[in-house]
Amino acid sequence: MANLLIDAKGIQTYYGASHILRGIDFSVARGETIGLMGRNGMGKSTLLKSIMGLVKPRSGSLDIMGQAMLGRAPYEISQLGIAYVPEGRGIFGNLSVVENLKMAARAGRPGSAADGVGRRNDWTYDRVLETFPRLKERLGHGGQQLSGGEQQMLTIGRALMTNPDVLILDEATEGLAPLIAREIWRICGVIRESGISSVIVDKNWKHVTQITDRNVILVKGEVVFEGSSADLHARPELLTQYLGV
Repeated sequence: MANLLIDAKGIQTYYGASHILRGIDFSVARGETIGLMGRNGMGKSTLLKSIMGLVKPRSGSLDIMGQAMLGRAPYEISQLGIAYVPEGRGIFGNLSVVENLKMAARAGRPGSAADGVGRRNDWTYDRVLETFPRLKERLGHGGQQLSGGEQQMLTIGRALMTNPDVLILDEATEGLAPLIAREIWRICGVIRESGISSVIVDKNWKHVTQITDRNVILVKGEVVFEGSSADLHARPELLTQYLGV
């Protein structure tokens, strides 16, 4: 696949003696939105953490923006344009909404020939607040004063302030009220339209497949399905077998 931003091959990751990822190949192309699916404990979060350098694979290869990055530190991977919204959010509870956002601010890079010569489409502070009107009403609130849904919005907004090329979103709507979850899905659509590549993990496969170009299902640390949303919808037996729906 041309113009890969993330290209992982043969990833083998362990937790102690437990073999979690078993030779996984996983890639993300420019402008692509991918759904990463599977039951709990199948290796989804471990794959994301392996890509981000939070867990060190024992073997395999990981190229990010064309650079070999397997086993490198998370900050080095982040500096290449990969933003990570972890399960559990990880906001700074003692900082205000404004402080959480502005601490992450980084100017976007000039557009390349691949996405329009000279094009810039920066996620500025003002643009983030326009996208997250709920946060705009709570600028002075501390992170710990926000609801779970507002914290998730803040974490996504903070990630966008880094002007990433790829946004990785683990458990996008886990534990959120339906109304807030719908807002998160709306925001995921806005991110896609902005041209940022995304990797989305969420249990609601119907919402995931509405915005993804490609979907990957993991079972016991191995890829058992990879294909378009149309391909997945056309094979309901896979949903029953691998997702339990």
